[in-house]
Order: sequence, then C-alpha cells, then structure tokens
Amino acid sequence: MALDYDLSSIQEARDLARKAKEAQRILAGYNQEQIDRIVAAMSEAAQANAEWLARMAVDETKFGIFQDKVKKNLFAAKNVYEFIKDMKTVGILREDPQNKVIEAGVPMGVVMGIIPSTNPTSTTIYKSLVSLKAGNGIVFAPHPNACRCINAAAQVMHEAAVKAGAPEGIIGCLTKVTMAATDALMKHDDISVILATGGPGLVKAAYSAGKPAYGVGAGNAPVFIERSANIKKAVSDIITGKTFDNGVICASENSVLVDEPIREKVEAEFQAQGAYFLSKEEVEKVSRVVMTPKGGMNSALVGKGPQVIAAKAGITIPEGTKILIAPLDGYGPGFPLSYEKLTTVLAYYVVKDWEEACHLAIELLNLMGAGHTFAIHSQNDEIIREFIRKPVSRILVNTPSSLGGIGYTTGLAPSLTLGCGTIAGSSTSDNVTPMHLINIKRLAYETSTVAAGPQDHCPGTVSAEDIAEVVKKVLAELKR
Repeated sequence: MALDYDLSSIQEARDLARKAKEAQRILAGYNQEQIDRIVAAMSEAAQANAEWLARMAVDETKFGIFQDKVKKNLFAAKNVYEFIKDMKTVGILREDPQNKVIEAGVPMGVVMGIIPSTNPTSTTIYKSLVSLKAGNGIVFAPHPNACRCINAAAQVMHEAAVKAGAPEGIIGCLTKVTMAATDALMKHDDISVILATGGPGLVKAAYSAGKPAYGVGAGNAPVFIERSANIKKAVSDIITGKTFDNGVICASENSVLVDEPIREKVEAEFQAQGAYFLSKEEVEKVSRVVMTPKGGMNSALVGKGPQVIAAKAGITIPEGTKILIAPLDGYGPGFPLSYEKLTTVLAYYVVKDWEEACHLAIELLNLMGAGHTFAIHSQNDEIIREFIRKPVSRILVNTPSSLGGIGYTTGLAPSLTLGCGTIAGSSTSDNVTPMHLINIKRLAYETSTVAAGPQDHCPGTVSAEDIAEVVKKVLAELKR
C-alpha cells in the first residue's frame, strides 16, 4: 500500500507540474496590466480569507498564536502586495538611452514552492503573489503536518487568480505529500526554479536538485543590548519579537547579549515586562524538553508558550510569564539552548563591552545561523556600524528582530523568504521578491566601433600562405 501511495503521489506531482507549465505558457503572453489585475485580485482574496486560514493553520499544526497568524497572513496579502504592485516585471523594464541598453523581463517558468509548517498559510500567500507577479506558475510541496491549510490557501489564491483571468492550473498544490513526490517535483523538467522554506535537509535537497534555487538557512539570531540603548524599549522589542507567533519566524531573537554596565537594569526591566529567569537547575530541565539529544528542536514544543514549556519541564513559573530566559555560561554541544529555538525561550549572556558582544555573536552564528540575522539595540551609531561587517545578511537596529527581518517594522523588502548569502550556501542574501523570479534580457546597441587594421594584422585572420606553411611543417613532422 505504501508503494502504491508513493507512486500515486509521484504521478500527482508530475500532473501538477505539467498543468502549471501549460498554464504558464499562456500567462507568459500576458502584459503587465493583465498580470497586475490578477495579482490584485489574489491580494484581495487573501485578505478576505486571512482569519479562517490562520485558524486552520493553528488547529492543524498546533504551532503559534491565532491572532499573530492572522497578522502574518495580512502581512503577506497586503504588505507584500503594496511593495510589489508597481514593479515592472514583464516586457520592457527600463531603457538606458545613454548606454543604448534596453532591459526586458521574462518569466522563469514554473516555481516549486516548498512550504514549512511554522508559517504555512502566510508563506503560501506570499509565494503565490511573488511568483505570479513575475509571470510564473507555481506548484506547492507542503509540509506533511500542514498539508490541509496549505492546500486551502493555495486554493484561495488559485480561484482568485483564475477568476481575474489567469489560466486554470497556474497554481497547484500536492495533496498526497510524500518525500518521493517532493523529490519528483524538484527534479521535474517543467519546474524552472525552487523557492524553498523548510528544514536544513529539505533546503539542501532543493540545492541538489539540479535547478536554480533560493533556500533559507537556520536563524538563531543574536541580539545585543549595548550600554547606550533605551533599555525599556529594547526589552519591549525583544519580548515582542520573541513572542510574536511564539517565536516561529526564523529571524526571531534566540540569544540576548547584555552589556555588563547595564546588566542590573536590563534584568529588572525584563522581569518587569514578564520575563522569567531560569535557575541553573531549571535551565537543564528546559534544555532537556525543548531540545533533542542531537541538538535539534523538539517539534512538540515549537511555537509553544512558556506555560506549556514549564509544565513539560516540571517547573513552576509566575502566571502571566511571557518568555523564559536561560542564562548560559557557554555555547555549543554542552549548551543546547545556544542553538535555534523556534519557541518562547531565550539564551542569555553578559558581555563586558561591544567588542566581546561582537566576538560572541560571531561564535553563536558560526554555531548556527551564519548569514541570517543579527539585531542590536543602541544609540551609538559608531558602534552600530561596526556590526555591518558581521557574517549576517540583516543587521536590525532598535526593532524586534522577527518583525524587522521580514520587513514588517523596517524598510527591508516585505518577504517570507530571507536569503542567507553564500556564507550559508544560499544563492542570495536578499529578502526574495518577484525580481528574483524573472530573467532579464538586454538589448544593446553599438556604442563604439573597432577600427580594423591591415588584413595581416587583423586578429583571427589567417592567410592562405600561413595555412600552406603549417601544412608543410605537419607533413615534415609525419615523415620523421
């Protein structure tokens, strides 16, 4: 039976890819106005259905917070749309009369969208919008633990697109989710590019499929509270960032680094705002339940509130606690909570100055999360700028890391696919937009001429006499 199911899932993957390619061939003939009308309709539909899709996501995955998932759906449907709606993506993009170059946008074809269980419906909305804005079709491979809600979101987007004039089959989604089907979809000839959001293994598989791919690495973002920071706001921002949807956004804060001179004030402020500092014994108990022996996260506690984690760990915390803070003496295998935690637990370190913070941040990122995100709370612009050189693609200043990273509270491109650059094996360090999903053709007119000299000096010109001389030499060599 398992083999039959695998085979039928592979067939479904092939059928969806073929249908999406047939539809995309039609869509490729649409002009910018037609594309924009379709994308606008998809945005409206996603906004109208944001709440029940969020409820479905929470009910199916048991991750996160309903209200925050509504906000993420609306972020994908509205903020992303507002950012991309005026982009020129098909036809003539720009003309450079001085250099006589004309650039034209051409769709890549069919996108394969790999969707995680942590942000299932919002990522489906986002990837649908950016793919069709670029003139592409898209076929989704859902996480098995979020298959129903991802399919529902894909159906909402497909129906809105078709009603607005898109060809049937332009958006597809696997209903029979198997590794065999996902692999078949990755390698299918009708898939042009892979947009992968998921675990490290799945992202690595996407990059190994022989197709262009955009993948997302692990987060594990450190956040530094420097001595000049507005402490009350810094603490509020960190708690906001870490508790948003219970920490499942990959850019969320994972470790707090506190400048030693303001340690007491920071700790008092955290406690005043609802953080609970774990004792050494409690750190060990929480570590055992939140992390696995191999250093990964216990999926049962992903996106869970502190009360659930505390109950599982067998510890008592005050009512109303918002996050758990785990003071650590080191990082790496002996300190499980120094790794990425997509839940409401923060590692906590005290550093003597910004230089030590800088060194520790690099060590934490090299441990996990290199290329992703770092946050700093400071009023000293000179020190802030020192962190530009650190091994991350996003340095976020005085803002919640999870929300700043996706472009919710910053001027970064609103996106739910955050590239980590080559340091993390990613093909981009950008927040991915429709511009990453088009090919750009360039029509270039001559701007300067090359003067031809005498024939015997013209590069690449060979005279009859030269040929005869070479033939004589070759024949002479053969006679020896």
